[in-house]
Amino acid sequence: MTSEREEVIDFVAPYFEQTGISIVIRKPVRKTSLFKFMTVLRLEVWISIVVALIVTGIMIWLLDKYSPYSARNNKELYPYPCRVFTLKESFWFALTSFTPQGGGEAPKALSGRTLVAAYWLFVVLMLATFTANLAAFLTVERMQSPVQSLEQLSRQSRINYTVVENSHTHNYFRNMKNAEDILYTAWKQITLNSSSFETQYRVWDYPIREQYGHILQAIEKTGPVPNASVGYQKVMESEQGEFALIHDASHIRYEVYRNCNLTEVGELFAEQPYSVAVQQGSQLNEEISRRILDLQKDRYFETLLEKYWSTPAKSSCHSTDDNEGITLESLGGVFIATLFGLGLAMVTLSVEIFYHKNKKKPSVKESVMNKSEKLMYSQSKIHTELLTKKEFGVENVMMRSKLVRPKISFINVMPREFY
Repeated sequence: MTSEREEVIDFVAPYFEQTGISIVIRKPVRKTSLFKFMTVLRLEVWISIVVALIVTGIMIWLLDKYSPYSARNNKELYPYPCRVFTLKESFWFALTSFTPQGGGEAPKALSGRTLVAAYWLFVVLMLATFTANLAAFLTVERMQSPVQSLEQLSRQSRINYTVVENSHTHNYFRNMKNAEDILYTAWKQITLNSSSFETQYRVWDYPIREQYGHILQAIEKTGPVPNASVGYQKVMESEQGEFALIHDASHIRYEVYRNCNLTEVGELFAEQPYSVAVQQGSQLNEEISRRILDLQKDRYFETLLEKYWSTPAKSSCHSTDDNEGITLESLGGVFIATLFGLGLAMVTLSVEIFYHKNKKKPSVKESVMNKSEKLMYSQSKIHTELLTKKEFGVENVMMRSKLVRPKISFINVMPREFY
């Protein structure tokens, strides 16, 4: 029902729910990737993290090796067993610092602890940054449409939009553009011709935003389509949702009902009802209107609406609701990385077993020589203790000789006065 049509025909009582103009757009095709969580940070950031881990591991090893206050170089202060930061142990400490349980025992020297404190601050900031960006990345990915209203559509330039040429929607934007021009002309007359408003209003203080003029200009630039079928085809060809069609809301709702890849954007605007048209002054107007009111009272139209526009017909569409949660396609790489770690551990175990079984064993001659060297070392140790500890007597020496594991058949002990 439009004002132009009412000038030449009559309309009976509206029989259908309010309709109007709406926007249809294609749902963006999501690019599936099992390692999508890796794209949260750029490649140079990942490389920088690896470099920082390697440099920190090397520095921890150097500081623990050359610091005079480390547990390795200060046995008097740390007589109990402490962690020795070898190069392998330093890299393991730097790597496990990224985990919730931490890297374990820290270095004892102040220089090493200063480095570890700075590294831990780096780890905390990087983990917080990665977590925040991953949450934002997955949230933005699940957004179905970048625009939610006609106003947002008019403010952006990435999505092109159009209408059916010379349709009711096209005429609506033309009329609204003319209305904006008329209002702006009236505003100029008020601000320029009336001296009483000179101190209150300025031409540049125009309170109405010229939205429809910009929309009509964008439509003319894209080019109107000859019919709705061509418009829907262009919408479907844009897999990233970069083309929209502005058309009759009921027609759009019907196409969305049939096609799972389409979605209706925003709310209705320029709402108008559907009605049956009759000749002006026709007696059918009253009879049809009365019959329509009886059907509405019997909820007949609601029954038809439930029959033909019910939700079960949409059950075949794949659900893309934001409440469905994160799919395995987005985080499948995490499980693949875990399986890769398990496989690598099994390969490492095989290498360790192979190396242990094929490790070169000492020969019988080398074993006899090692035993002889140990025996000579024990004898020289006892002789040295006899020469240096003069206050010990013969009995003490005999007792100390019994504590030596290698069996000694003879010990030459000289009296104290012969030293």
